[in-house]
Amino acid sequence: MNPFYTAITKHAQTRPDAVAIEGDHITLTYANLKKETDKLAHKLCNHHLNAVALLADNGPAWCIADLACLQAELTLTPIPLFFSPQQITHLINTSGIDAILTQQAEPLLQLLTALDVKHETAETISIAAQPLQLIRLHLTTSSQAPAACAKVTFTSGSTGEPKGVCLQADVMQRVSHSLAQLTGANESDRHISLLPYATLLENIGGIYVPLLSGATVVSPSLADVGLSGSSGLDIKTFVGTLIQSQATTCIMIPQMLHALVAAIEAGAPQPHTLRFIAVGGAPVSEQLLQRADALGLPVYEGYGLSEASSVVAVNSPCHHKPGSVGKILPHATVNFSDDGEILVKGGLFSGYLGELPFTDEYWPTGDIGSIDNEGFLYLSGRKKHIFITAFGRNVSPEWVERELCMEPVIAQCCLFGEARPFNIAIIVAHNSGDKQASTQMIQASVDAANKQLPDYASISAWILADETFSIANGLWTGTGRPRRQFIFKQYEQQIEQLYTQQQYKQET
Repeated sequence: MNPFYTAITKHAQTRPDAVAIEGDHITLTYANLKKETDKLAHKLCNHHLNAVALLADNGPAWCIADLACLQAELTLTPIPLFFSPQQITHLINTSGIDAILTQQAEPLLQLLTALDVKHETAETISIAAQPLQLIRLHLTTSSQAPAACAKVTFTSGSTGEPKGVCLQADVMQRVSHSLAQLTGANESDRHISLLPYATLLENIGGIYVPLLSGATVVSPSLADVGLSGSSGLDIKTFVGTLIQSQATTCIMIPQMLHALVAAIEAGAPQPHTLRFIAVGGAPVSEQLLQRADALGLPVYEGYGLSEASSVVAVNSPCHHKPGSVGKILPHATVNFSDDGEILVKGGLFSGYLGELPFTDEYWPTGDIGSIDNEGFLYLSGRKKHIFITAFGRNVSPEWVERELCMEPVIAQCCLFGEARPFNIAIIVAHNSGDKQASTQMIQASVDAANKQLPDYASISAWILADETFSIANGLWTGTGRPRRQFIFKQYEQQIEQLYTQQQYKQET
């Protein structure tokens, strides 16, 4: 019996009428949740499946499908709704799945037909009053997940095709328990899920942690949260849902926190029931954290990665130091390589799908950081992203981008400067309705950001992007990070032209 089902069974026995999940106009008690999970697990077992993918919106049905696959000991591969058809094709071809549970059967069936994948709709299953179709696949070749793998989580990544990260149930339980312990999760909590469940951070922190703790998961659809497309956020809907939910905890990416802070500063009501706002998935500006603190928002930055089953460190009410990503969770240990790369032990994945198992003691995260004498972890940037200017100075682009994106006019940006005499930023400006940000407004924002930076890291020139960086156009990841090599490729000619112009000015 998996550890999450054990916890749900215990709550169903001791607190059967306590609310486990709310959403889609449905309220499930712990007794109801156990019954729905058992029913779906039984149906899936009757189809003699080994591995299932899940393509669905957030809601009670997603949670039940996840828990049922754990109970039936089926490997589950969540499919992010923001994945492109090419990425979904890659996932299907490499994940070893033999069926897909979905609310979006029509476009999926069209894709399978186009791929010439043999398939049939095996059954329409009602999960918490929501119909999901089970589509059987007949793939000729695919990778197989390790025998003990409970979940394969695909991330969009910053370059190339997404990789499948294989995770075991007991490892995910260990991380979830550790996270619950550090954040003070308890049965009186109401956690609202703001991020897609197909991202591991919300899956662990938004389903497993609350249910292990006997809390309530508030599970609205992504549209009800205010999310649309790959990166759209309706701030009024977002803030309204937070307040209406009476949530005590939530997880946000930095863009969400920025939107909440800006809305409250502009006069929007504050969600006073929140006791813990975890923020992560991408670097967070210290200036943004200071603005949130000034408003009395209980924001705690954390850090993690899929290969370490999501969360590695997080600030908490008992141990909080702004600017850090918090203290290491009880289950984990960190070390550092000679060049400052963070090495993580504890809660690690089994390996990448289709590759040899990972058996080393520590995983090299690719992040550069340090730890102070009180045990707080600090991040400097991505090892592979740090570049060296023509003057021999190391620059972490994430650091510069954080400062630039704190300016109200700047929505997104991406910095370049490897082996160059100065740095260039590609900038996506915030627009209000039909009102376009002017060149003067953008330059003023660049100047303001530069005042917070040393000269070697400052932005000397910038290019206004032709379009928003999004998952759809391949320039943005699902966790809010720029896909640097693709942005560079798209704007390479303009970047080179700016450097050539500067060289010409120096020569003349």
